[in-house]
Amino acid sequence: MLKVESINVNLAKVQVLRNLSLEVDEGEIVCLVGPNGAGKTTTIRSIMGILPVISGKITFENRDITSLKAHERFRLGIGYAPEDRRLYPDFTVIDNVLFPARILRIDEEEVMRRVFRIFPELKDQTHRLAMTLSGGQQKMVAVARALAADPKLLLLDEPLEGLAPVVRARLASGIAELREEGISILMAESHSTHVRDIVDRIYSIKRGEIVEVST
Repeated sequence: MLKVESINVNLAKVQVLRNLSLEVDEGEIVCLVGPNGAGKTTTIRSIMGILPVISGKITFENRDITSLKAHERFRLGIGYAPEDRRLYPDFTVIDNVLFPARILRIDEEEVMRRVFRIFPELKDQTHRLAMTLSGGQQKMVAVARALAADPKLLLLDEPLEGLAPVVRARLASGIAELREEGISILMAESHSTHVRDIVDRIYSIKRGEIVEVST
């Protein structure tokens, strides 16, 4: 599904990623784990095409996407939920969720059925402004919005970070259910304890390099 081969990425002329490689197979949930500043967000943003790579190769479904723009990768079936959620503050929950579906002209009723199946908590919140929700609910909206584009691969940047244990467990359960929808997932987290029950493989990252791979 996704193959990242020896990518190097600079930020402000400082090398942040060094020969980083990882893979996500079809139907897998893979997690990139490391402390703040290790390069997790840079990796996710590079795969999405938001940050350019100076060398290396990124392949999606056997197609070289290294030079493609973010919107081109989006249209190929790569969804993205950033760490800071990036919800539209003046939009309701339903408008935030359906925004990508409307761009791609995907059936809105089917999108919402799918979202409510994974996150039933949002069903009674659809007409509230997204920014009035709790932090956990906002994270669900961000994941639901990425899901609305009918992706084959989801990139989730620290979706469980900063949540209360009960909320974190519920969101993790929802993410695990996405695998049953046929979606592959690459997520980034600071602590492996948050994800060990739902992931197939963990890549540990430090100072922009993969230092360990575990199942």
